[in-house]
Amino acid sequence: MQDIQIMPSILAADFGALRAGCERAAAAGADQLHVDVMDGVFVPNISFGPEAVRVAAGAVSIPLNVHLMVVNPMPYLEVFAEAGSDTMLVHVESDCDAESALREIRRWGKRAGITINPNTAAERVFALVDEGLVDEVLVMSVEPGFGGQAYMASAEPKLAALRARYAALDLSVDGGINGATVKGAAGHGANLIVAGSYLFGQEDMKASIRELRESAVESRLRKR
Repeated sequence: MQDIQIMPSILAADFGALRAGCERAAAAGADQLHVDVMDGVFVPNISFGPEAVRVAAGAVSIPLNVHLMVVNPMPYLEVFAEAGSDTMLVHVESDCDAESALREIRRWGKRAGITINPNTAAERVFALVDEGLVDEVLVMSVEPGFGGQAYMASAEPKLAALRARYAALDLSVDGGINGATVKGAAGHGANLIVAGSYLFGQEDMKASIRELRESAVESRLRKR
């Protein structure tokens, strides 16, 4: 069984004090940092470029989980790999050959991940995982593009289907995660928990990370 890990999303941090936000999350007990990269076309928002990854990599020693929400990730893989990404995730819905993108990520020595949007079936990624190209599947529990949205429980059957088929695969969930919604996500198979607004909005982030971790572990044990 994969360990529960908590990944604060720095999309919810103060962009003007990004290094301090990364340091705060790491000091609070984050296992990884989640970095959302948006091009304003694939999703209706613009966020970080490779410089933000460089800042995060220079600020913390924990892994950087970089989520590429871009029309075509292929031209960006090299620059984000060199910036300090540890995992790079591409969308199965993007305008590129997902298999080629995953192979290219691996060529750069990084963990390769594939992401599915709320309207995409889990089955869309089965062949890629079966080929051994995927280290992590990210199931979106909101429409990608903006933080602070409400959790979509429709992610849970996808997580359950993926977990039933791939017992050892890292499954992440992103969107609307808090102390209540993490229970359904973890109970259905997620072991990598992305949370942004909920964590960065708390005065005591350390306590909130501990709460998420404990709730996730408890929910997963109840499902066994």
